[in-house]
Amino acid sequence: MRPQEQCRIVLVLLSVLTTALAALGQSPPSANRDDSNGPTRWFKGNLHTHSLWSDGNDFPEMICEWYKKHGYQFLALSDHNILSRGTMWIDAGLPAKRGAKDGVERYKKRFGEDWIQTRQVDEKSQIRLRALDEFRSLFEQPGRFLLIQSEEITDRFQKLPVHINAGNLRDLIKPRGGANVRAVMANNLDAIAQQSRDVGRPMLGHVNHPNFKWGITAEDMAAVVQEQFFEVYNGHPGVRHRGDEHHPSVERLWDIANTIRIAEMKRPPLSGLATDDAHNYFGQRGSSPGRGWVMVRATELTPDGIIRAIQRNDFYASSGVTLRDVRYDADLRVLRVEIEPEEGVEFTTEFVGTLENYDTSTEPAGTDAEGKPIRATRRYSNDIGKVLATVKGNSAVYRLTGRELYVRAVVTSTRPPENPVFDDQKQQAWTQPVGWERWVAAPQRDEN
Repeated sequence: MRPQEQCRIVLVLLSVLTTALAALGQSPPSANRDDSNGPTRWFKGNLHTHSLWSDGNDFPEMICEWYKKHGYQFLALSDHNILSRGTMWIDAGLPAKRGAKDGVERYKKRFGEDWIQTRQVDEKSQIRLRALDEFRSLFEQPGRFLLIQSEEITDRFQKLPVHINAGNLRDLIKPRGGANVRAVMANNLDAIAQQSRDVGRPMLGHVNHPNFKWGITAEDMAAVVQEQFFEVYNGHPGVRHRGDEHHPSVERLWDIANTIRIAEMKRPPLSGLATDDAHNYFGQRGSSPGRGWVMVRATELTPDGIIRAIQRNDFYASSGVTLRDVRYDADLRVLRVEIEPEEGVEFTTEFVGTLENYDTSTEPAGTDAEGKPIRATRRYSNDIGKVLATVKGNSAVYRLTGRELYVRAVVTSTRPPENPVFDDQKQQAWTQPVGWERWVAAPQRDEN
């Protein structure tokens, strides 16, 4: 065969491959392609999920199937201080003890007796948990569904929990500890960044549920500059999403931390994720799936593609609202939000931010029954995280004046979630802060 004919055949094959990948929502492979270039699409995913590998109550295969059947394109299995690899045997009665009604029987019915491995130890029946590499081929499809190896690094300072999710890991990261809450946060986030550099691929670290046992304050979130992402919404009923009389809501923490970062530290703001933190897969009690997710706009459904898009802030968080589009034009200083309409449903978009020359006064959160200061976020003025504009309808636009330290949008539906976490909850979506670059010293972001 002549070289010209060989070249022509190669070009034809590449054309066929490109067409096939495009049909799956992917771009053709390229060793040097920038993920920010080429056609993009929205991918739905959950970055915080637990199974029987730690304190969840279902088998990972069953969990993967649930998310895939419910329209998700990617899922991170993130058990506490463990990766789902190697050999793990559990007591056959453990799922039932955790509320999994007929969980083992359901698992056997779905995957068959040949898939299930059991043994007897000291007259007790055990079941082997399948590792990620054993079952991922049952679910993964190019451009359609992806599994991301993750871990919830479960650490603490004294009695204060500090939980950080690490995504796209190669190796397990043991909790690093530290002399205080901020040191624990920084040490674990540094470990993720170091592994990312060592391995040569992007990894995502994000701080989980800061109000869980009141472990992390807004000042902590602002001070730890390694932190770029955190959970503005977590579907676990026990994470105190709305705060209380002495503690701000998680969304309020976000605004306080970002105002401190931009105005006082000249550093980039935090971006907000939504997750399930699912543990229970039998009914809607406890922390069950389908409550929170991220929509990521990426060119390809790969771990690197998803994480790099998140690091570019090309995503939004949701507890039910779907956005057709969200765009920020930095030249025109315009933030646009387009909402997917729903019959019989109305939407309200609030543009939230802090203006320059805001009231910087603060005061302690309060004292406990013994008169001792409460370890909590300080009280800040209402100038921080104020509603700058409100728009009703399926489309909303905000033009920045130049006075805003940042602006973000939160869209609230009149429809409650199918599986609400708290009373009177409505479906929402949160976009990322924009317009902050002019106030911040370069470099702006440290991508892994």
